[in-house]
Amino acid sequence: MRTQKRCMGYVAIVVDDYDRAIEYYTQKLGFHLIEDTPQPGKRWVVVNPNPQSDCNLLLAQASNERQQGFIGNQCGGRVFLFLQTDDFWRDYHQMRANGVTFCEEPREEEYGIVVVFEDIYGNRWDLYQNK
Repeated sequence: MRTQKRCMGYVAIVVDDYDRAIEYYTQKLGFHLIEDTPQPGKRWVVVNPNPQSDCNLLLAQASNERQQGFIGNQCGGRVFLFLQTDDFWRDYHQMRANGVTFCEEPREEEYGIVVVFEDIYGNRWDLYQNK
């Protein structure tokens, strides 16, 4: 029997401006711009932390007032996204040097080391490395 590969392909995040978001995610977080394709009335903008990854972040510019209300509040103030790394301290120090806003000091947990940071819009993320 053949098994199918299933994975999360894209996670959309509502942003205020495509170019501002691209600059933040590529320059501050070190993501790669995978695609930026014009479409009628919008753009298909995809970034991710590793071009070999199957999971991508789709930067979706708000197109109406309702969507604008969700910018920076994708998950009601909870941590929304989880950025896993193979070298926590390398990425933490680079992100700090790039001006990323951290909400706390790094901490050791049962599963590894973690720190919460906020993106340009105020969405909360975990940067973490498993043990």
